[in-house]
Order: sequence, then structure tokens, then C-alpha cells
Amino acid sequence: MEKLNKFTKIFKKIYYETFIESFKDKLVYNFPSDYYRWDLIEYLINKNNYSDYLEIGCDKDQLFSKIKIKNKIGVDPVSGGNVRKTSDDFFKENNSKFDIIFIDGLHTYEQVKKDILNSVDCLNDNGIILVHDCMPDSLSKQAVPRYRMIWNGDVWKAIVDLRQNENLEIFTCEMDQGIGVIKKNRNSSILNLKKPINKLKFKDYFHNYKEYLRVIGVEELKKII
Repeated sequence: MEKLNKFTKIFKKIYYETFIESFKDKLVYNFPSDYYRWDLIEYLINKNNYSDYLEIGCDKDQLFSKIKIKNKIGVDPVSGGNVRKTSDDFFKENNSKFDIIFIDGLHTYEQVKKDILNSVDCLNDNGIILVHDCMPDSLSKQAVPRYRMIWNGDVWKAIVDLRQNENLEIFTCEMDQGIGVIKKNRNSSILNLKKPINKLKFKDYFHNYKEYLRVIGVEELKKII
């Protein structure tokens, strides 16, 4: 993770809010306080008898160390996991298929979209892709370039963009900073986006996030998957 000194934080904040977007309102989500990404992954592994797990972006193995499954690969260019590569390099060389893939790498729209599409190509037919940090609550948490430590980035834009794909069924679960859930099924609810993806701002997300992301709760998600 990029280290930010005080000067860098101030400079990037001023730059972003002057030249890109300034918006002060914040969202309040109903994230469960007792159910996290590792709980959801454990549920999916047990329910579907999954055996092959891939994690993109491991940091200090906060998640990777908790996953109990027959085969698991964690990819990170800096720390954690068991493969020291960028996700792009890993996918170029990968020949394996996975049941469940968790994406938590570089939190920019472009990279997350690339990681999702590469993951689709190596996902088993009954598999699931999970994407972390889809629900920022403020402009500062989604700003790219990043100017604060706690950061979701604009991951949400990748979910919004791919909800227009007719071959991917996508939801976002309101839990643990927002978990995107992707399956290789016919899209039963194609998003009719009224703006080009590169024109979307946090203000648009603030007013439309439930529609954009197809937000559902944990219990509803369990009924679907």
C-alpha cells in the first residue's frame, strides 16, 4: 500500500477537490457488525463444496490466513499470500481454474475491471468472484488519486460498468465495505446507465448507488447464491 506523508495528503486533497470534484455529503450504510468477508467466503466454500481459492491483493494476510480450503493462491507484488507478482503478470501465466476468487488489489476502476475480467476467464462455471471495497461512504474514501489511508478507491465504477454486461450476474452485498458478487450467468437486470462511465462522479454514486450496484443484504444474498 502506498505510504502517504502529511504533505502528500494535503496536496492530493487540494488537487482532487479543486480540479476533479468537491462534494461534502456522506452516506451511512447498514453494514453488519458481526459478519465479514471471511465469514461469507467460509459460507460459500461450505455450501458449494469449493476446493480452489484465489485472492488478488493480500496485504498482511488479514483474509488469506483465515481461509480454510484445499487449494489456495494469494497474489500480491509486495507482501502476503504465496505468489509475489502483480495480478496482471499472474493472469498472463496462469493455467488454473478457481471456484472462488476474491479481488482486493489496486483500488482503481481500470485495474479492478481488468482483474474481474481476467478472473472470469479462469473461473469454474459454478464459481463466484467477490470484489472488496465497493461502497465508499464519502468523496475522500473514493478519490483517485488517493489522499487518505482508509480508502475504497473507485472500485464501484468497475461494478457499475460490468453490470451492463449481459453475461455476468452482479450484486453488491451491503457488508464489510461493500462486497461485489459476480457469477457467470445471464444478466437478469442489465443496468441502463445514462452517463458514460468516465463521466460518473461520487455525487452520481451518492444519489444512485443502490441502483448502480444492485445492493442487497446478507440474508437475501444467501438465498440467491
